[in-house]
Amino acid sequence: MKTGGVSILRSLDLFRIAWRKDPRRLALSVPLMLLQSSALPVSAVALGWLTDAASAGDVRAAAWAGAAVAALVIASLTAGHFAHIFYFELSDLILVELQGDLIEVSNGSPGIEHHERAEYVVRLQIVREDLARGGANVLNALLGSIGLAVGMAVTGVLLWRLQPWLLVLPLAAVPPLVAGRRAEALLARGREQASSCTRLARHLFALATDPARAKELRTCGLGPELRARQAASWAEASRIMWSREVGAAALRVAGQLAFALAYVGATLLVIREAIAGHGSAGDVIVAITLAAQVNQQVSTAVSLHDELQRVAKTLTDLSWIRGLVTRPPRDGGSASAVMPPAALSSGIRFEDVAFSYPGGSSGVLEGVNLTLSAGSTVAIVGENGVGKSTLVKLLCGFYEPSSGSIQIDGTDSKRLALGAWRERIAAGFQDFVRFELVARESIGVGHLPDADSEQAVVGALRRARSDDLLPRLERGLATLLGKSFPAGHELSGGQWQKVALGRAMMRQNPLLLVLDEPTSALDARAEHELFEQYAESAKRVARGTGAITLLVSHRFSTVAMADQILVMAGKGVAEAGTHRELMARRGLYAELYSLQAAAYQ
Repeated sequence: MKTGGVSILRSLDLFRIAWRKDPRRLALSVPLMLLQSSALPVSAVALGWLTDAASAGDVRAAAWAGAAVAALVIASLTAGHFAHIFYFELSDLILVELQGDLIEVSNGSPGIEHHERAEYVVRLQIVREDLARGGANVLNALLGSIGLAVGMAVTGVLLWRLQPWLLVLPLAAVPPLVAGRRAEALLARGREQASSCTRLARHLFALATDPARAKELRTCGLGPELRARQAASWAEASRIMWSREVGAAALRVAGQLAFALAYVGATLLVIREAIAGHGSAGDVIVAITLAAQVNQQVSTAVSLHDELQRVAKTLTDLSWIRGLVTRPPRDGGSASAVMPPAALSSGIRFEDVAFSYPGGSSGVLEGVNLTLSAGSTVAIVGENGVGKSTLVKLLCGFYEPSSGSIQIDGTDSKRLALGAWRERIAAGFQDFVRFELVARESIGVGHLPDADSEQAVVGALRRARSDDLLPRLERGLATLLGKSFPAGHELSGGQWQKVALGRAMMRQNPLLLVLDEPTSALDARAEHELFEQYAESAKRVARGTGAITLLVSHRFSTVAMADQILVMAGKGVAEAGTHRELMARRGLYAELYSLQAAAYQ
């Protein structure tokens, strides 16, 4: 009953969405679906009339009855077709809205902590798959169910007028419906259990068919291994789903058998009444025709119920995702939010900051106290997994500290208007996005107001020392990037990185410039030269806004120019100072620097 109640509530939600998107199409679709569903049962009565008229030799009555049968059958066949024309486009509009809703709840939150939750990943995958195969089924399940309910009601009235005992037939539809609901619930649990295996199989398939991975896969001889693991993952997912499919099929067969017994019994009852002289040959035809239609209605009901359950499950999962992602706004989202300063005067200070990722067994950062002075260039170095990128995420507001605070010119970052703060951040990340747009847009989205300005985009590429990319593009900034489209121009990894670096340089007056290992595809010399230019650009920007430039790199020789170097180790900052100070200290920085320098000799 709980599942059925959810289906009804979600159906009402779907109906409200459809009415909001296009009430005219919905108003036309509903009566046409009702006509389709009710015309066929009524045609059974006309068929019975035709049979009795023909048996009595009444040609005129038989002609009228035949015309009625033809008109009702044609109405049933064509009404559904015209309804489909009206609601097909409406279904697409609803699908686009649901996809947009998923995009909004997935990416519209201040932070990104929900992406770390395993349950979120599982439900997101299921919703994406359900929406991908939704199409016209989004409304077909709802309107078909409404029409079917009316059709079954008309059929029930006709059966009652013919023989009250025949009402057992519609009641016999209950076991198949209940069985269908339980079968769909069983399959839904199976899809959730198999989702991790399915996800792995698709990941391996994507790896094995991605041209960018071909060289490494062949060098390592990974083709057979990937095929074997992909097959094993699909086999495990299939094993899980097979047991659920068998169970679901058994439930549906049991439900259909219950109805079949009622169908046979009802038919025999009417024939017996006709033989006993309590009915005509037309009554027998009506009963057999209506019984056959009830059988069809039951099959359709089970199918539509399963579709409706899937749609309801999609809307329920979407609602769950929305509930997980939507959190009470931090102070920065309220009317009392503090706008970021026009220019930094003192800088940014971490005060006893600790942080743990959602679901993490231990903290990533503990007791971090440091100051990033206004106008300075700060480099962060350290081994993998020591919290370098976590510091960047905290500064950008992707996460909030588990304890402690981050003070921006003396104001707690939680009180800042987050959107306004992010507008004053320019960032380039190692895991940058490959926007498959025209080159001008792929770079220009780094600062949306100037996204269409060729002058601004070229200037950003020059500041990023990436303008040598332009002669390599067939149509310059109008070149479509990526291979998702036939006319797309694929870039090498280094070229994509230059696009990302240009995007990071679109904002010319940030308060914080973050470069989180964005040059991994460049050689050491190119990175060093690039960071030298960044340092010069940072000084220019700092004179106007007191901007802080934050560099994250594994190459110690590159960061030696920074005003301050932070060495991350353990769960915090192990050392801090200039290159000269840290080398004189002969601590961890000096050790790591010497080891890396020796590798280049």
